[in-house]
Amino acid sequence: MTESGDPLLLRETGIFEALDTALEGVNEPRDIRAATVAFLASESALARNVIEADFATHPRAARVTVEAYAQMTDGIVRSVLQVATTRLHPIGSPTEAERFSVLAVGGYGRSEMAPHSDVDLLFLTPYKITAWAESVIESMLYMLWDLKLKVGHASRTLDDCIRLGREDITIRTALLEHRYICGDAALADALSQRLRHDLFEGTAGEFIEAKLEERAQRHRRQGGQRYVLEPNIKEGKGGLRDLQTLYWIGKYIHHVGRARELMEIGAFSPEEYATFYAAEDYLWAVRCHLHLIAGRAADQLSFDMQVEVAERMGYRDLAGRRAVEVFMQDYFRHATAVGDVTRIFLTKLEAQHVKTAPMLQRIFRRRRKLKAPYREDTGRINVGDEAAFLADPVNLLRIFEEALRTGMLIHPDAMRLVSAHLGLIDDKIRTNREAQKIFLDLLLKHGNPERALRRMNELGVLAAFIPEFEPIVAMMQFNMYHSYTVDEHTIQVISTLAQIERGELIEDLPLSSKILEEGISRRVLYVALLLHDIGKGRPEDHSILGAKISRKVAPRLGLNAEECETVEWLIRNHLLMSDVAQKRDLSDPRTIRDFARQVKSRKRLDLLTVLTVCDIRGVGPNVWNNWKATLLRKLHTETARALEHGLEAVNRDQRSSEAKRALRIVLEQAGDWDGKEIRAELGRHYDPYWQSLNTTNHTIFARLLRGLDDSEIRIDLHPDDDHDATRASFALADHPGIFSRLAGALALVGANVVDARTYTSKDGYATAVFWIQDAEGHPYEASKLGRLRSMIEKTLHGEVVAREALKDRDKIKKRERQFKFPTHIVFDNEGSDIYTIVEVDTRDRPGLLYDLTRALAANNISISSAVIATYGAQVVDSFYVKDMFGLKLHSEPRQRALEKRLREAIASGSKRAGN
Repeated sequence: MTESGDPLLLRETGIFEALDTALEGVNEPRDIRAATVAFLASESALARNVIEADFATHPRAARVTVEAYAQMTDGIVRSVLQVATTRLHPIGSPTEAERFSVLAVGGYGRSEMAPHSDVDLLFLTPYKITAWAESVIESMLYMLWDLKLKVGHASRTLDDCIRLGREDITIRTALLEHRYICGDAALADALSQRLRHDLFEGTAGEFIEAKLEERAQRHRRQGGQRYVLEPNIKEGKGGLRDLQTLYWIGKYIHHVGRARELMEIGAFSPEEYATFYAAEDYLWAVRCHLHLIAGRAADQLSFDMQVEVAERMGYRDLAGRRAVEVFMQDYFRHATAVGDVTRIFLTKLEAQHVKTAPMLQRIFRRRRKLKAPYREDTGRINVGDEAAFLADPVNLLRIFEEALRTGMLIHPDAMRLVSAHLGLIDDKIRTNREAQKIFLDLLLKHGNPERALRRMNELGVLAAFIPEFEPIVAMMQFNMYHSYTVDEHTIQVISTLAQIERGELIEDLPLSSKILEEGISRRVLYVALLLHDIGKGRPEDHSILGAKISRKVAPRLGLNAEECETVEWLIRNHLLMSDVAQKRDLSDPRTIRDFARQVKSRKRLDLLTVLTVCDIRGVGPNVWNNWKATLLRKLHTETARALEHGLEAVNRDQRSSEAKRALRIVLEQAGDWDGKEIRAELGRHYDPYWQSLNTTNHTIFARLLRGLDDSEIRIDLHPDDDHDATRASFALADHPGIFSRLAGALALVGANVVDARTYTSKDGYATAVFWIQDAEGHPYEASKLGRLRSMIEKTLHGEVVAREALKDRDKIKKRERQFKFPTHIVFDNEGSDIYTIVEVDTRDRPGLLYDLTRALAANNISISSAVIATYGAQVVDSFYVKDMFGLKLHSEPRQRALEKRLREAIASGSKRAGN
């Protein structure tokens, strides 16, 4: 970047002369410092503008940029030293003790700096620091601080450096990357010699061990996953620190000055170095953009930052995918590449330099017999005869089966060999009977398929054997619901199925465990899970596209025609059970009958149930809960009964009679209800009340309604373990808009409604039940229920107006504002015999349910129930409604008018929420 027209700080010469001119006639120390800072601040601003403008011309490559920032910083440091030694603290002939050198350490020592990186300096003296040197350092630091630079600094003698380097691995690492900037060059050379001979030599094993442990701890702190959705570009798995660890170790052992030299001495292959170079260039570009957007040091690629970085790097929306998703897929692929390169390099070094297992342990360890052409190499599987291995391309799959069979890890040399010859996996191998059998065995035979699949995916073997899988590798879904990329999610769902099969989730997943124990097609289930999201990232519905893709892939994996047909059906319908369970009222017999018609057989029901459970659990750590488990169990049980006894077995009258009989027994056993009171309670409610609620709810409402005055509002708050929520039951005189008032009161106390039902009794009382969670998605603690009740009562008695109070409470966090979801509103008159289902799919926020129910009430719509399904920042609210005459909403003009009112309510609420 250095040309004669460049700012002075980016040139090799000229800065001191210009600085002298700027300081002409300035004599007072304070004025000299101020003038120096003003001059360098101006030159620094010019240099930053030039660097940033140049960076905009190559926004995905930052090597030149980070070097330019380091060059600019060198100019600043040299300038302040020049001023400190020639104007503020001039000295005629320095003594031997007053020799003084300034060195860059850490990232600055590597000449790698983002716009707001720390400036790490080492002030080096031969012996104990002198008063003069102390004054120079102090003046330099004050000027650097006045320039708003974040300076990390240490003043040490040569002996200090060696002693402290021995004691502290962090100091040793910083010294490893020292670079002379200005001052006494001979002193800097002396440090280099002493570090090599007195500190680095003979301590490689100790250094590698410390760095590997440091790396493992760092990964654990950052979440342990390469595909964390808001990754730390510096410290996260596959980030810049991993590349730096590799470089540190290479430099420590081989004394190289640059990463390229690792290739020249054979530590890297040219392909691996090219991967290293491209990933480093890209990751530094992302980091520079983060700093420039934030205006400060920032390494967390948060959701809001991701959108801005994607835009700055020139990504654009594609059909079916947002620009940010394309960007994050590129980011994750580079992170994967970093992981591959560092893992292979570090594993090999660990084998060479780190202490091996104790001799007795090696003698008594049972050796596993490896099949040819494999051999054991430091406890890992390696290839004994490369020519024989490559002569049969099926070996590129067979090695993973051998690893599962023996329980051994694959040696880095074998990994290199596999990834360098992926081209051998062609159509001939993909249709090879033995290759198909090996692949299915990896899924079905050894009990831990996720281990093989993850390694195959990282090395590119999975995408080579199933090319249709390649587009979803490292594919991110920008929606706050999915915690993993699509390929990692796929491996997670297969891991869940394997856990169920190993009997590890019997308590958590009793139904799925029982289904698997009783026997279903494991081949169909594993292949369906492997392919269920393979259609993602395209404009088409991914379930339909995935089903089409499976028609080609499933036969290639060795499945017969009937198995292929079942796999295709499962993929096409893999969201069906989840959608019905979470978006429809399962107490409505029509819901069960329609679902049973779609499923058709008990075999498909069982397969779909297990697939749905694995799919939801594989979305992220906190997505699965008791409520989802209860819904799916109920849907499975009811549908199984319908399939076994006929669809007409699911009817309302039968449910009402059973519910009344159950409540009668409870009230009679209570001993304080006479026969007349019991008959009145059993006769005061319409059928939907009996069919939708369980006996616990009926008992609570019987007590709340007993002797209720028209002016009273009675509330019952209790934890409901089946819902993973707090159950809030209300009994009060009915009036229009009651559902909306209750929803507003709950929104005001910060409650998140996950399900709701409301009914009107024959004698004019409203019975409403809401299942609510706190802001963290948990039931309310018992200690907070008193305050919760008091706040709800205040709102319901009109002391607080929900619409006004919500203005301050309905804000969306800054990092979540970039999640955009188009609003879809659907009117369904077929899904229920007596209600119209109004389904609203939109962006979630605290006051949304209140806004929607208020709009419905204002349009004389009576709400019977609301089923709420939340997917991260997206929500689907399904309302079971009638008009003021108790009829369905069949009129299209009426539907259009109501849709318009609902959209207006969403828009005005979004504006209020600042989105």
